[in-house]
Amino acid sequence: MVKTLIVPGLFGSGEGHWQRHWLVDHPEATLVEQGDWSRPALAAWRSALEAEIARHRAVDIVAHSLGCLLIAGLGGRPIADRVQGVLLVAPCDLEETERLHPGVIDFGAMPRRRLSFPSLVVGSLNDPYMRFDRLRALCERWGSRLIDLGHAGHINIASGFGRWPGGYDLLRVLHGMAKGATPAMPVRQSERSAPTSRQRPFP
Repeated sequence: MVKTLIVPGLFGSGEGHWQRHWLVDHPEATLVEQGDWSRPALAAWRSALEAEIARHRAVDIVAHSLGCLLIAGLGGRPIADRVQGVLLVAPCDLEETERLHPGVIDFGAMPRRRLSFPSLVVGSLNDPYMRFDRLRALCERWGSRLIDLGHAGHINIASGFGRWPGGYDLLRVLHGMAKGATPAMPVRQSERSAPTSRQRPFP
């Protein structure tokens, strides 16, 4: 059985964030805990991630913001063989993150190596943490398929993303990619994946 791991970014995706709702709606998923959410250090975060992956024969990963860079940095490491696919939502640019939160993160350089596992990246045209043109270029390097959510900010609580049923739909697309299927989805994500208070989670 493939285990789903939830990987937050800076500050840990607090209460109300779509990743926290994901854990409620899908209790079989597991949050990758970090010792310090407010001052991320790459070595410590990577150690915690790899220890969690090592507990399972196969995983897929749903990451947000800085967590996406943590996942992208797995390329070439032996533990990456257990990763079946990754859903990377609103990856951040380290330069922009440093500008917004000076002196907080210690994450080295942006990972640019091609990923060794299927990857679906979800981006926004007005994300303060990553310009869309830079995200598109990064996806080309990673070999990732890019989904454009339009003007969705950082795809977090501040931009209206509490419970996000559309994310579950995207994970299904990722599962199809992992099996070799061509994703039947346009580059611009459909409206049914936008967050609304009226939507119910998929089964």
